[in-house]
Amino acid sequence: MTVLTADLLLRAYAAGIFPMADSADDPEIFWVDPEWRGIIPLQGFHVPQRLKRTVRAGLFEIRCNTAFEAVIRGCAAPAADRPRTWINDEIVRLYTGLFRRGFAHSVEAWYEGNLVGGLYGVSLNGAFFGESMFSRVTDASKVALVHLVALLIRGGYTLLDTQFVTEHLQRFGACEIPRAEYRKRLAAALQVQASFQPGFADDPLAVLHSSTQTS
Repeated sequence: MTVLTADLLLRAYAAGIFPMADSADDPEIFWVDPEWRGIIPLQGFHVPQRLKRTVRAGLFEIRCNTAFEAVIRGCAAPAADRPRTWINDEIVRLYTGLFRRGFAHSVEAWYEGNLVGGLYGVSLNGAFFGESMFSRVTDASKVALVHLVALLIRGGYTLLDTQFVTEHLQRFGACEIPRAEYRKRLAAALQVQASFQPGFADDPLAVLHSSTQTS
């Protein structure tokens, strides 16, 4: 069996495929190359009005890359709305390795000193591949997503890959595109020299609005 490494994982992302496991308890990993790929167009990111109010209220402290492994383990943990997850120990090992090399990042929502939600993904040139998110407090991961998109726009990214489209992500403008179209967009994004800078805008909604106005 081929031993997965960080370099192999990066080559896979650049080719348009990604790894998954059947469950957190299954040690095996398989490659996925969907016929239809989920993306969120950065210039068409939609923030529902109620969530805008939550973002403006500043309920959460948003941090980047301060608790990567805790975020991925939070995503791996069972929850009421998802009793089973696909993130096994090998996935944790691989992505923490990517994090140490600067290719994976976490956006975290903190409340009263506790990590209450967040997301993680892989960054490769102008593409960001969103992997998973979790919440222990209502809207925590959604606020983290708003900050992520603002950060990607400021950093010059052109592609936000969500792998699949869920009802949850559709609220933000996620859509499916055919594999061939995805690979064209990926190839273009890989030619872009984007920068994942941990500093967050004081008003991410202003960044999103400005991007929409100028696109």
